Amino acid sequence: VPVLAISHGNKLLTDLYNCHLSKVYTVGGLFGKATDDFSDTGKLVEKTTFDHITREKLERILAVIQGSNHKALLMHSNIDMKTQEAYELAVRGLIRPMGKSPPIITAVRCLQFAPPEFQLEIHCLHETQQYLRKIVHEIGLELKSSAVCTQVRRTRDGVFTLDDALLRSQWNLQSIRSAIWSCQLKVQAEIERTLGHQGDSNLHQDVEMAHAADS
Repeated sequence: VPVLAISHGNKLLTDLYNCHLSKVYTVGGLFGKATDDFSDTGKLVEKTTFDHITREKLERILAVIQGSNHKALLMHSNIDMKTQEAYELAVRGLIRPMGKSPPIITAVRCLQFAPPEFQLEIHCLHETQQYLRKIVHEIGLELKSSAVCTQVRRTRDGVFTLDDALLRSQWNLQSIRSAIWSCQLKVQAEIERTLGHQGDSNLHQDVEMAHAADS
C-alpha cells in the first residue's frame, strides 16, 4: 500500500506523517541460510540447519521481540504511565512516539510456518525495509540457525488498507478521483483525532469539485 498525494493532498500527507501511525507488513522468511544483505537474493554467507525449529519456539521469540519493543514504545513516547493523560491516550490508542525514534515493532505474529519457509505479520513505526529484513535475520540467530527475508509487503499504511489501493487497471482520472473522495473523511478524522486540528480544507474543496464533475 504505497500512499501518493496530489495538489493540496501533499500538505495532508505531511500531517498524516506527523501522526506517526503504524504500518502493517507481511514479511516472508526462509530458514537455513544467511546473506550479506539479509535478503534471499544477497550474497550467501552461511548455511545452517533448521530441523530443530518449531512454531512454538518461533512464537516464543516473537513474544520476546514484542515485549522489548513495547518497553521502547513507552520510553520514546515520553509519557508517565501513572498519569490520567496516559490513561486517556491509551483508551484512544494514541500512545506512540510523536517525534523521531528508532524503528519500533508494536505487534508481531506468525501467519504461516512450513519450514524452511515462514511468514510474519509485523506492525511497526518508523521502519525501513532493511530493518524488517534484519529482524528476520535476528530471528534466525535467536533460534540458533539463520534466516533470510524473501518478501516484504505493506498491507496497511496508517488509515489506508489494501481495500483503498488501486489496481494498475484503475490508474485513471475517474478512479483516482473516486479514491480521493472515499478516503478524505477518514484521513481528516485521524488528523483531528491525533493532532487536534482538521486537515487542509482546500483538499475538501478540490474533491467537491471533482465529485461534481463526475456527477
